[in-house]
Amino acid sequence: MIQLGPLLLETPLVASAGTFGSVLEFADVADLGAYGAVVAKSVSLEAWPGRPAPRIAGTDGGMLNGIGIQNPGIDAWLHDVVPRFQSLEVEVWGSAVGRSPGDFAEVARKMADGGIAAVEVNLSCPNLEGHTIIALDARLSSEVIGEVRNAVSIPVGAKLSPNASSIVQIAASVTEAGADFVTLTNTVKGAGIDIESRRPVLSGMIGGYSGPAIKPIALACVLEVHAALPEVPIIGSGGVRTGRDVVEYLLAGASAVGLGTVHFAEPRAGTRVLRETYELAARLGVGDVTELIGGVVPW
Repeated sequence: MIQLGPLLLETPLVASAGTFGSVLEFADVADLGAYGAVVAKSVSLEAWPGRPAPRIAGTDGGMLNGIGIQNPGIDAWLHDVVPRFQSLEVEVWGSAVGRSPGDFAEVARKMADGGIAAVEVNLSCPNLEGHTIIALDARLSSEVIGEVRNAVSIPVGAKLSPNASSIVQIAASVTEAGADFVTLTNTVKGAGIDIESRRPVLSGMIGGYSGPAIKPIALACVLEVHAALPEVPIIGSGGVRTGRDVVEYLLAGASAVGLGTVHFAEPRAGTRVLRETYELAARLGVGDVTELIGGVVPW
């Protein structure tokens, strides 16, 4: 069992929000038993239409997205989607997003009242129109998490941004405000241009960059936060494609590891990555993957 603050996971893998759809789509093609938990796509208080197409583009080292968190709103999500989670063989967490601390708190409260076991607060989306990334501001991040913590009794996580000038400062602020774990990290701010049309590859121009190329960035965030705040439970996420990636994140100090962009190319990736993780742990002489957590040896 994997201990992530107050949460217990059957495996160290977590399916990252925004990459696993509503979860229901993947239930027909993927073995959900490979994951300790899966995080549904972020939901806001009211329905959000998201950005117009184009909103996804490939790059040499990953992908760009500028979806704009399209979602039906919390009430419709609870009515139409959540009841179908009961048939799934994995625990589904919610992902809350909002335009104000009160919005975040109300979405989280409704998720908790609707039977969701945990909520990850999305402080770090880089493509909300007219809004800066909350996770770049320690005071505002703390305010949001504090409001959510006061609204719910279920476990609360904070999804942070690699774009922060001090990821340790932000992680400290949200845990002091009541977050039970942090997810490190979300996408890196990025863009691309089609030189033939001279148009940005995303309709909103700037979006989130994810995939293998961001792993060193996210891994550095995990190393820094674990070194400074060793008691803070971490989900390490960014560029994970193989069991070797998972082991690296565990050694850096993550208790669990998120799979994201890999799902777009390989919906069944969880099963393979989990097998590779256990095989590699055995080759390294480790009987339980939890023995790897924070095991990096400094020079």
